[in-house]
Amino acid sequence: MYKRILVATDGSKLSQKAVDHALSLADMTGAEVVALKVVPRYPQSYFEGGVALPASEVARVEKQWHDEAMATVTAIKSAGQKREVKVKPVTAKGDLVSEAIIGTAKRQKCDLIVMASHGRRGIKRLLLGSETQQVLTHSHVPVLVLR
Repeated sequence: MYKRILVATDGSKLSQKAVDHALSLADMTGAEVVALKVVPRYPQSYFEGGVALPASEVARVEKQWHDEAMATVTAIKSAGQKREVKVKPVTAKGDLVSEAIIGTAKRQKCDLIVMASHGRRGIKRLLLGSETQQVLTHSHVPVLVLR
């Protein structure tokens, strides 16, 4: 059925449900899992009064974020090994999480994306947006959403 399942995580409790589900599904179908955490770029401030950090400091912060993301996806790999599921830990750098998820799914030749949704409604959804909604709208790969 599925050969390669991408599971997107942000390290939250809610996304852990998606991870658990993806590992179970992979175990049942014999699929490989691609565990993805998207790392943002350091925001550059161009506003008057904004403090610009030296390039070395920006690089240090971005490396720290990347290392934390790798720790998250490596933990998923360890969980997969306990279930005898092959897991490939991956990070992607990008300002738009949904684009990074869709792009990674395409590059890794995934045939399913598993992710969680916070289920925000009303003004919170309007202000915070919904990465899950963007993935659902723009992905050509099937998406399984957990709440």
